[in-house]
Amino acid sequence: MADLISQHPRHVHWVHAALRIFAGAVYLQHGTQKLFGALGGHVATVGTLSWTGGIIETVAGTLIIAGLFTRVAAFIAAGEMAVAYFKFHAPRGFWPVMNHGETPVLLCFVFLYLAATGAGPLSLDYLRTRHRARPVMPRA
Repeated sequence: MADLISQHPRHVHWVHAALRIFAGAVYLQHGTQKLFGALGGHVATVGTLSWTGGIIETVAGTLIIAGLFTRVAAFIAAGEMAVAYFKFHAPRGFWPVMNHGETPVLLCFVFLYLAATGAGPLSLDYLRTRHRARPVMPRA
């Protein structure tokens, strides 16, 4: 039985774009909570680690959604999520489900994936570089 990607390779770009946009949107929401108190959040004090995280999440989230400088933004975002997990969640227990660290762990790995694969053809990066993007999942 052939896999879905080889049967419908053009759909991979839409799924890749959806993953990038929705992960970026979740990340952006956390940033706006910290910087503006939006969505039930609390405004972080300027200069604190939470405020710095809010800036990273807001800027990188916006870039990831737009697909602009995606590899760099996603790499920085992955690092920030790793720091968030190990600094704030892991001390409460090893397993993410026990320490409420599922979101940072998942976002960290999604952003590592995006840093490795890029934004894909449905992005500003693609328009900016004006060449065909390498396939997200090359055929075997």
